Amino acid sequence: LLSCLLSFNRAFLRIPQKVMNPRFLSTTNSQFHQSSPSIRQSNRITGELRSLFPELHAYETGFLKVDNIHIIYYEISGNPQGKPVVVLHGGPGGGSTPMYRQFFDPLVYKIIQFDQRGCGQSTPFKCLENNTTWHLVDDIECLRKHLNIDRWVVFGGSWGSTLALAYTQAFPEQVKALILRGIFLLRQKELHWFYQDGASHIYPDAWEKFIAPIPESERHHLMSAFHRRFTGKDEAIKQQCAQAWTGWEMATSRLYVDPALILQAENDNFALAFSLIENHYFSHAGFFPEDGHLLANMHRIQQIPGVIVQGRYDLVCPPRSAWDLHKLWANSVLKLIPDAGHSCKEPGTISELVKAGEHFSDL
Repeated sequence: LLSCLLSFNRAFLRIPQKVMNPRFLSTTNSQFHQSSPSIRQSNRITGELRSLFPELHAYETGFLKVDNIHIIYYEISGNPQGKPVVVLHGGPGGGSTPMYRQFFDPLVYKIIQFDQRGCGQSTPFKCLENNTTWHLVDDIECLRKHLNIDRWVVFGGSWGSTLALAYTQAFPEQVKALILRGIFLLRQKELHWFYQDGASHIYPDAWEKFIAPIPESERHHLMSAFHRRFTGKDEAIKQQCAQAWTGWEMATSRLYVDPALILQAENDNFALAFSLIENHYFSHAGFFPEDGHLLANMHRIQQIPGVIVQGRYDLVCPPRSAWDLHKLWANSVLKLIPDAGHSCKEPGTISELVKAGEHFSDL
């Protein structure tokens, strides 16, 4: 009880009385622990696990026209006078969800989310025109200016970590800190691992369903084979491939397979946007000028602090990428979660992401 009261008093002092509301309240109070060396394993036996903050509604939503084609949808939750954090969803093409805002103390943070081009509530839906990494980087900066935000914390997982690094390297002066999860550097060896030969050896049953729409003669380069069908005119084949593509990622995203997650592949609209946009980006190597571009430009953001949260058994984005990033980023802390896969919804991963938000709350 004393801990709860202390947490409430701390939070109360940080926020003006006029925005106190029961939906903002949280009794979570903790400190960020960093051991030496800067690689620490989160363990539910030896350390306290943090949980998500309560469900939270957006207090502001809007649409922002970013060029002559695209309009992006955004929403803001938490404390209107709080410390700004922008949440970058995965995919690309995954869209943002209300759950992502629960990683942050709503008394402390002003939480900004948006749907990237072509997905979620952004329009036009599934549009691939003017849809590249660099368009999205510009959209983030456009949104920052639109909301009159000076500097912010950037949070991203999976593809969101890719985009967070690309944005921060382009606009380092606007970023206070980075919180990254399930690192994806969009190198050819990472794409080959997940879409050609690697994860297939761990999940042969799910892999068989993934490659089913592709004839044996085209399976030597699955990325290209799917791309031909996604850009073709046969809508039935396109939908079949979308379900196979989405089902493969959903089947491999958690340490223990989640049937409810796999069902997302049966949502035609979600699966189509998710698979088309992902394949579009991956077929073009993320629109980066060279392989390994993000690592080659880490010198631009050495001064920015960051936390990397990585599941030890992440089959979608294996830990090697998180390790490579950490080794080139002196101001980073790597948290390897011993009992987690790729998903941000696994207990150890949730705990470390919440702790990272608490750690940067004083910036």
